[in-house]
Amino acid sequence: MKPDEARHSHQIDALVVGSGLAGMRAALELARNGIEVAVLTKVYPTRSHSGAAQGGIAAALANVAEDSLELHMFDTVKGSDYLGDQNVIELFVQEARKTVYDFEHMGVPFSRTEDGRINQRPFGGHSSPRACFSADITGHVLLHTLYEQCVRHRVHFYNEFQVVSLLIEDHVCRGVVAWDIRHGGLHVFQAKAVLLATGGYGRAFKITSNAHANTGDSLSLILEAGLPLEDMEFVQFHPTGLFKHGILLSEAARGEGAYILNGKGERFMANYAREKMELAPRDLVSRAEQTEINEGRGIDGKDYVYLDLRHLGREKIMDRLPQVWELALNYLKVDAVEAPVPIQPTAHYSMGGVPANIHTEVIYNAAGDTVTGLYAAGEASCLSLHGANRLGTNSLQDAATFGRLAGRSMADFIRRSTFSPLPPSPLDRPRACIDRLISGGNGKERHARLREELQENMTRYAGVFRNAEGLSRLREVVRELQERYQNVRVDDPGLPFNLDLMEAMEVGHLLNFSEVIVEGALTRTESRGAHFRTDYPKRDDQNWLAHTLAWKTDSGVRLSHDKKVVIYMDRFPPQERKY
Repeated sequence: MKPDEARHSHQIDALVVGSGLAGMRAALELARNGIEVAVLTKVYPTRSHSGAAQGGIAAALANVAEDSLELHMFDTVKGSDYLGDQNVIELFVQEARKTVYDFEHMGVPFSRTEDGRINQRPFGGHSSPRACFSADITGHVLLHTLYEQCVRHRVHFYNEFQVVSLLIEDHVCRGVVAWDIRHGGLHVFQAKAVLLATGGYGRAFKITSNAHANTGDSLSLILEAGLPLEDMEFVQFHPTGLFKHGILLSEAARGEGAYILNGKGERFMANYAREKMELAPRDLVSRAEQTEINEGRGIDGKDYVYLDLRHLGREKIMDRLPQVWELALNYLKVDAVEAPVPIQPTAHYSMGGVPANIHTEVIYNAAGDTVTGLYAAGEASCLSLHGANRLGTNSLQDAATFGRLAGRSMADFIRRSTFSPLPPSPLDRPRACIDRLISGGNGKERHARLREELQENMTRYAGVFRNAEGLSRLREVVRELQERYQNVRVDDPGLPFNLDLMEAMEVGHLLNFSEVIVEGALTRTESRGAHFRTDYPKRDDQNWLAHTLAWKTDSGVRLSHDKKVVIYMDRFPPQERKY
């Protein structure tokens, strides 16, 4: 390492990449266990995308007598279209209560029942009201409470740092290399244990509820490190995104009784899920909406339907759904008290991600062998909890519960570990990448145009409905964009706050993992959960009751389906999924 780079070298026991719910919950758990921990984040912690979650956090608190852990588990298994690993789901529902009560003891201001208990409301795919909520800003209050607790417990924060390389050799993680966005320059962070908690990757699509920061950075870096991703073909589309914008109108609106109407004024969900209606799982509702739109029953024949809250009344809307009302008014100039709100399906959640076991340890093959010192939690991970489709409010619970368990696993590992030596010249590869983008040579491509073309084509061919013809076309488009990316030039030559450089790197990440989504979707010749093939409209348990592992190689994407789904056949065997 050069002398001027010595100041940019850091050594810390535990490093958490990402400051959302999973990352900060893990950091807090580590700090509570006496472990020195740093959170490295490309945004300020309270700006993390977890704060955009609105509706609630799932737990069977038994406020309703007929609810139970077993019912929560069954709903999650069924919601996953039987691709969720049932040992992980079982642990998840068992720990959910502890997670919620821990938040309550931290001071989270949950909405309350008249007798003082944590209030719970219905959510799609759940058989009982188990969404613990704070109006419709649940993620916001959880995130801010966690940040306060992390500050209290002296967690270190490196804000505005972008990870550009994982330091992994011989299946041992030794740390990361990150770019200092504020000042410019590369930093090496050596750690005994690293947690990847960088969130989702919805920005690969044109219409998305995801923040601009959700570009799947750690997923791309995993591929570059020669490690696999899991189940990337499963991308959830939320049915109630604001028309054109994709900004989320919480499922809490439907939990409180809102309707979805087509151009004929019909509550058309009666034709798709008569029992659950608007509270069917998100994949079913999104497909129903898109079907109505495709068949000309959108509003005035256009690409949207209506979310109707008018019958709820002003008092209930302002008490339970103030953010939903505000978003509709600010972005579409629609007063939801007086008029229905235009909505359309929006890319929302990533079921796939970095493969990890029940202890949140990252695995690198179907046999479950682990990368020493590397962990994953939250939306960036794939513990096979959500399978082919996630139920609403299970995501905040997933992030918080497995963030907490990741912190515990990391603390146990760190106590019996020493620092592994850094690989030689850890800065060479990331420096070469950044120099290429900044110098650019005669490169004539602009990353913004490549991103737009990727998003448009991903939405068109890998959206709510898919088929072989469209996915094959999309594969060609992604490969062409990857070639063009080699000629991308960054116009800003400066180092501090070079957002041009940042966005160029993010586009590279989007292109990297999008190819894996396409290959996985093209290979899986069935329909399951959020992955719906019009040319293979049935679920095929005989051939496809398996997870997808995907590696990037010099000759393209290599897939394996040797990782089988964990099923308790005596309790929850696969069955037809009806609502």
